Amino acid sequence: MNVLLIRYSAAIVVLALLPSALQADQAFIKIERDLVFAEVGGQKLKLDLYLPPTRERAPLVVWIHGGGWRRGSRNAPRIAEITNHGFALASISYRLTDKAIFPAQIHDCKAAVRWLRANADRFGYNAEWIAVAGSSAGGHLALLMGTSGGVKEIEGNVGDNLNQSSTVQAVIDYYGPSDFVLRGRTQPGRAYTNESGSFALLGGVEGKKLDRRTEAFASPATYVSADDLPLLIFHGKVDTTVLLDQSEHIAKLYADAGLKVELVVLEKAGHGGKAFFEGQHFDKTQQFLTMQSIR
Repeated sequence: MNVLLIRYSAAIVVLALLPSALQADQAFIKIERDLVFAEVGGQKLKLDLYLPPTRERAPLVVWIHGGGWRRGSRNAPRIAEITNHGFALASISYRLTDKAIFPAQIHDCKAAVRWLRANADRFGYNAEWIAVAGSSAGGHLALLMGTSGGVKEIEGNVGDNLNQSSTVQAVIDYYGPSDFVLRGRTQPGRAYTNESGSFALLGGVEGKKLDRRTEAFASPATYVSADDLPLLIFHGKVDTTVLLDQSEHIAKLYADAGLKVELVVLEKAGHGGKAFFEGQHFDKTQQFLTMQSIR
């Protein structure tokens, strides 16, 4: 399958919204905050749940925040608007690099998904279909959630729900790194200095390059296989924090494996900003989630 590149410009007509039958009034969204899904190293890991009023169980989207793996918060998830379109949303926390280095972060994300599956009846969403989305560092973790299923070292044993599956059914990545080996070649100034949070994430020491095995171990691109999940990627063409080649690389790996992938390139965007989460780009996100959730 050839990867589909959509290069948006101001002249492109906004995509039509899907039928609004699933839309809910934001005023009736129920929010469950500070739910503890695991405790590790004396730290309580929490998530917030946003539950729309629906007659049927809503499919669930898990949001992973960005912040260079060293800062950021689950508060105010960037795609909270999705709850107005019939989806439940869980915004999760994970250990930052001042507490632990990789793979702690992905272990926490997988623990959150297992907890969400174990507690589906308690809160009333559909745990048989879960999508994961994230931006920047959260995009990296979302990608890894999608490609590393069944990899014991990535799975970890965080939390009390190890009998539950951490597998998700679809992935949305907003400008996240996909391959730290590639980043070391094309962006060494960030790969091997504290300018980028990935250096601390991988246990780097100032002035020394990281071992390629360490870089590959933490790279979603390492684990791409023919059974991976549908993937939607957004990236800014002029992003100098995470280069576009990161998204182009994993999109090509997906395409070469015959997997469903779409890369949306925002011509004038850098690293983040409202443009990724509003208007035609939010519509693209909504359509992707809706189409995948009804299959």
